[in-house]
Amino acid sequence: MVGQALSHPYLQNALAAGLLIALLAAGVGYFVVLRGAAFATHALAQIGFAGAAGAVLLGFDPLVGLIAFAVTGAAGLGVRSAHSRTNDVTTALVLVTALGTGALFLALAHSYAANVYALLFGTIVGITRADVATIAIATVLIIGVLGGLTRPLLFATVARGTAQTRGIPVATLDVAFLVLVGLTTAVTVPIVGTLLIYSLAIGPTAAAIRLTARPAWTVAVALAFSIFAVLVGIALAYVSDWPVGFFIAVLTALEYVAALLCSRRRSMG
Repeated sequence: MVGQALSHPYLQNALAAGLLIALLAAGVGYFVVLRGAAFATHALAQIGFAGAAGAVLLGFDPLVGLIAFAVTGAAGLGVRSAHSRTNDVTTALVLVTALGTGALFLALAHSYAANVYALLFGTIVGITRADVATIAIATVLIIGVLGGLTRPLLFATVARGTAQTRGIPVATLDVAFLVLVGLTTAVTVPIVGTLLIYSLAIGPTAAAIRLTARPAWTVAVALAFSIFAVLVGIALAYVSDWPVGFFIAVLTALEYVAALLCSRRRSMG
């Protein structure tokens, strides 16, 4: 049965895209959790949705609007965070404005906007080989840039004041990181949807942090959790015909609960 299922090209593409997204989620998600940027990640997904709706209104590919709005929104939130202490308020206002703008764009669009609605929940079974190639290129670029920024970004995250006194461009790193999050969001939203994107970016890393304090091990464990959630989620979606985003969200939540219970039992022992 497994061999027969894997013979389907759409399932092969889904698995390949899912594994690439798991890699992205583990790398970017570590800093998302460490920097407390989970809310911003959610907001960027909604900003991307507004961009996709705007692209439909103008007659462009929804993915073009998704990427443009997500990256622009990330840069804007990054600049704002460097000059404001009310980041959550700003992010919340941007989020609801983006949702309202997206709804307006869809209402004004005369064309059929099914592709935009699909971005809310993802369409992993509709991924093509070309989509997989695009995701692979984006993954290499994002992970490569993140790898180059890892040391100063980690320093600026855990000791922001000290990093500033040593001449590290903390504000620039804030913007650069959120742009990477925006790009990651733009790449992953068509797969798992805007409503569930942060489940992969947050859940596995939050679980891994409960089990180990070493950065390298945290990312490795988060990657294992992400891969497990993606593979099992796709398998369950295949046999049940339920949305893959639902299974991924539930699995990542269960991973966090299991890690939390394990860490508490270890601390009590």
